[in-house]
Amino acid sequence: MEDFEPVIVAFCCHYCAYTAADMAGSLRLCYPPNVKIIRVPCSGKVDTIHLMQAIKGGADGVYVAGCLEGDCHFKSGNAKAARRVVYAKRLLNDVGIEPERIEMIMMSAGMGERFAATAEEFTAKIRGMGPNPVKLMRATAIRDPHNVSPAHKESAAV
Repeated sequence: MEDFEPVIVAFCCHYCAYTAADMAGSLRLCYPPNVKIIRVPCSGKVDTIHLMQAIKGGADGVYVAGCLEGDCHFKSGNAKAARRVVYAKRLLNDVGIEPERIEMIMMSAGMGERFAATAEEFTAKIRGMGPNPVKLMRATAIRDPHNVSPAHKESAAV
């Protein structure tokens, strides 16, 4: 597990978090290359299904980065996203996956340093947790399809 590098998906709102990521790059601040940024018009457009599909697809961690509280360019998109993240965490917990694999982060466009630091911290946290259990089940099913329970076969068949 010491050579494990997690895959992180970051849903970033166009106006704040994505701009903060761009600022981090302009300032030549380093953050892990395994953070895959998906730009969305507003964090409120990220639905629970997107978070769960990212985990199901093999992401080891997912975060939604939106505008600061009370400062959403679309009024309340970041509050909607925060509620969806809480719900997704509950779903993960219900199926036996660590809810800490999903987070909501709020920042402004001028927070390039915070974007880079957040990416580093989240990656380190997920690295410490190890690979996504869904990814491990899938790998087990591929290596030895006869040694997997029917329930695991169904969840790994994606």
